[in-house]
Amino acid sequence: MATLLHLDSSVFPADGSASRAVTAAFRAAWEAEHPEGTVIYRDLAADPLPHLDGTAAAAGFSDPATHTPEQQAAFALRTRLAEELEQADAVVIGAPMYNFTIPSTLKAWIDQTLLMGRTGGAEPSAKGTPVTVVASRGGAYGPGTPREGFDYVQNLLQVLLGDGFGLDVDFIVPELTMAPSNPAMSDLIPLYEASREKTLAEAAAKGRETAARVAA
Repeated sequence: MATLLHLDSSVFPADGSASRAVTAAFRAAWEAEHPEGTVIYRDLAADPLPHLDGTAAAAGFSDPATHTPEQQAAFALRTRLAEELEQADAVVIGAPMYNFTIPSTLKAWIDQTLLMGRTGGAEPSAKGTPVTVVASRGGAYGPGTPREGFDYVQNLLQVLLGDGFGLDVDFIVPELTMAPSNPAMSDLIPLYEASREKTLAEAAAKGRETAARVAA
């Protein structure tokens, strides 16, 4: 049976989060194609992982036979996260932009899951797995916009997920999500609405496409 790894990191609930709405659309389309499949879900905002500390980092670079009890516990979590990624036939990640980059909770998942010699390194264990990243943002950061160079979400995740884990990375980018709640952006509401409809449709199509790719 096909397995989807679904990660959300928005601090807002489903009815107030653009990234959660779009990852949900992807998941719904995926599940429609794989009704008997498995979804591994982590809400990194509601149930955050510990940030990588010296104990967990040292455990990743030492012989498990030499681990202290503290290192054993830290390494058990890192191993479980690595296994979840390895079990997945596809991944969908909600990665809203906070202060021009990714949420710290998502960075914690990356730091904990990236194990050199296993999920990272010359031959990453999940190499080639398709991952769809929903990189939502309150404004617009595309070419020609005033803040074109302020996007540290897509470039960072392309490197970490693509080069670090060897995953096959694709992005869906909902924009101008602050327009409905920011009076200064009221003129941009039609553009926000268009972006929302477009990215929801993209997510549904990508979910179906990825499901078909896995089935093949």
